[in-house]
Amino acid sequence: MNSSPFVAPTSRRAFLKTSALGAAALSSGIAGRTGAADDGTIDVAIVGCGGRGTGAVANALSTSGPTRLVAMADVLPDRLNSSADTLKKQFPEKMQATPEAQFIGFDAFKKAIDRLPKNGVVILTTPPAFRPMHLEYAVEKGVNIFMEKSFAVDAPGVRRVLRAGEAAKAKNLKIAGGLMSRHSKPLEEAVRQIRDGTIGDVITAYAYRMHGSVGFAARRAGESELAHQIRNYSNFTWLNGSFLLDWLIHNLDVCCMVKGAWPVSAQGQGARRVRTEPDQLFDLYMVEYSFADGTRLVAQGRHMNSCHDYWGCVIHGTKGSAELGEGISKPRLFKNHVQSSDNVLWQWKGPAHNAYQEEWDLLMTAIREDKPYNEAERCAKASMVGILGRLAIESGKQITWDDALASNVELAPGLDQFQTLDSPAPVQPDASGRYPIPAPGQSGIV
Repeated sequence: MNSSPFVAPTSRRAFLKTSALGAAALSSGIAGRTGAADDGTIDVAIVGCGGRGTGAVANALSTSGPTRLVAMADVLPDRLNSSADTLKKQFPEKMQATPEAQFIGFDAFKKAIDRLPKNGVVILTTPPAFRPMHLEYAVEKGVNIFMEKSFAVDAPGVRRVLRAGEAAKAKNLKIAGGLMSRHSKPLEEAVRQIRDGTIGDVITAYAYRMHGSVGFAARRAGESELAHQIRNYSNFTWLNGSFLLDWLIHNLDVCCMVKGAWPVSAQGQGARRVRTEPDQLFDLYMVEYSFADGTRLVAQGRHMNSCHDYWGCVIHGTKGSAELGEGISKPRLFKNHVQSSDNVLWQWKGPAHNAYQEEWDLLMTAIREDKPYNEAERCAKASMVGILGRLAIESGKQITWDDALASNVELAPGLDQFQTLDSPAPVQPDASGRYPIPAPGQSGIV
């Protein structure tokens, strides 16, 4: 790959792709809490208007049945304005979040959620540090939720998501999480065959995300430190939970899905060897997770230019192996551990499948038909896998799942009290403009 900043080839890290236009025109100018429309229209609000969030709105507005976007919220005005302009072009009849329903600021999420009726759904697509507090408020207000990955950046956040998920169940609210690979038809079929014993018992799993360097945008003129970090959320651990969590969560989740278990411990290592940007990213990450039966999951993350790139999962069983996961559009199973074309036992030969749209179709169907639908626990535990790995890497220790989940260390204490973009950022640069980086062997559970 060249030296330009890497942009991951997914529909949410990219911008909007063409989406089908929706149903009949509805009146604009929706004021206050609207209630359900007589024609069954589902009102949608978005909190976090970057490319990922805008793509999620497009998926929501492309589901069967009438829908409309009635509110938007962000802390960065340019992000909201860009999203609103794009959605007006893509969905001129469904984009009904008028200027009066477009909110800026750290309390904007409340104003947007408050515009929804009880059958509405809020899209939570801010940097994941904010996910637990936004989820809690949405559950408190009794609306349905789509929350993008990742779902928390530390153990206290995971526990908040778990509690909010239980509260949502008690209220019969629907929660979908953006681990779309779980809803990929090709992947589902590959996992079914593995569980049926096609490659024997699973003994080792590998999760990979290796590609070119993650970019880092220079601070804009007049931009506060906090706004600068939020704009570069993939570069700051308090916002994204580390590259390991933010970028590898899908394939970590896929490997655990294949195994049918969550790991019980982890040890790992990371390094910063060639990166010159002043942010908090390591260049490379490696974690060895152990399951209760002694089998292992090894995760490798790297974002360095001019290196070997690979994005997917490799599974080894007692009778064969498999290649699947995010980054692998056509999963394959093999009769042995040499993954060559002449050893293929099975390969997905069906049509391409849009898992991003599928996860939304499932959520909207559950809302319309009032079926139980709550992915909060699985999403929280998938985040915990990444958090456990980060703790192992940054401390240089072997750490158990139970100890990691019990940690009370918050990456951004007081986040709920942020008032404006002039509030102090949780991490500060030193005199040379560089941000702190963990020192393995000198840190505990951090």
